[in-house]
Amino acid sequence: MIDFNRPPVLGTEMEFFKNALESGKLCGDGPFTKQASEWFKNRFDVKHCYLTTSCTSALEMASWLCDLEEGDEVIMPSYTFVSTADAFVLRGAKIVFVDIDPKTMNIDPDKIEDAVTDRTRVICPVHYAGVACDMDAILSIARKHGLKVVEDAAQGVNAYYKGKALGTIGDFGCYSFHETKNYSMGEGGALLFNDDSYQDKAEIVREKGTDRSKFFRGQIDKYSWVGYGSSYLPSELNVAYMCAQLEQFDVINERRLEIWNYYNETLRPLAEAGLIEQPYVPDYATHNAHMYYIKAKDLEARTGLIRYLREQGVLSVFHYIPLHSSKAGVKFGRFHGEDIYTTRESERLMRLPLFYNLTDAEMEHVSRSILNYPGWT
Repeated sequence: MIDFNRPPVLGTEMEFFKNALESGKLCGDGPFTKQASEWFKNRFDVKHCYLTTSCTSALEMASWLCDLEEGDEVIMPSYTFVSTADAFVLRGAKIVFVDIDPKTMNIDPDKIEDAVTDRTRVICPVHYAGVACDMDAILSIARKHGLKVVEDAAQGVNAYYKGKALGTIGDFGCYSFHETKNYSMGEGGALLFNDDSYQDKAEIVREKGTDRSKFFRGQIDKYSWVGYGSSYLPSELNVAYMCAQLEQFDVINERRLEIWNYYNETLRPLAEAGLIEQPYVPDYATHNAHMYYIKAKDLEARTGLIRYLREQGVLSVFHYIPLHSSKAGVKFGRFHGEDIYTTRESERLMRLPLFYNLTDAEMEHVSRSILNYPGWT
């Protein structure tokens, strides 16, 4: 069976693990964490980068830094992972879902402003498949209404909007280094921002509500509990695994793009025949080959193709069930406007195997199996 995903393996990981073990520090903010944080700051031209235990943790930190209160509202797409909403629900916020642009599967900026009320505090765009949302339009609405922008860039590491790294454009950006992502800690994430005024509070929230970071920098002679916080620091072993990938960052990116482009080229005849739709990348976006998906005609057609691929030894999977249709989505949020595309497009989309260690033979088998699907005739 060709897996849908396998975490990246470069062959140098054991040396990094050995160095981490010999450092004598395996808990958070050791040498590897500091090294990786600086690497991301320099690579993506952002002032602050705090590695976390997950993108969920990064989103939770962002929600605290937005100073949300009970009953405040956060606008986001319904087509996203549950963590996007959960982070704000934990602060007592109400989630306001709006429809997506069917071409990109990203939030439709034309639907946002009509959803703004006097309780709206945050817009949370999700850069689906590493393809940028229309950030100029979103930032314009945010400035007009005095709103914060939290980018869910879980899938957007090393993807860009008009040359600027995703996750560095809004007030806060959140990355994922889950094992399904382009660069992995197994489980991990990062919070990024540029405004220095958030630094102290971010350190406190990340360090279990203490001013421990100041203590370690010698700014205070002891640390204490000063506010809300949680345990958001990743283990050095997790970060050491990712640091092996940072040494081969561009190599990983190039291989993923090679696979993405192969699928896009070989499956084009099906799209030209009107049998599938392929991903759309706007001119303003530079994607990172996080995901290659196709859209079948409808749910029935997708189900048949996924079943056939499994019979051919290929694991292809669908993606999110829209949050507004879930039990918790109904409890904690509402859909503003009409759901024209969110549900319909979610039922058509299926993702193909795409990961760094996918072999040429495997990607060729995936593509050939799709082309040979009897259901096309």
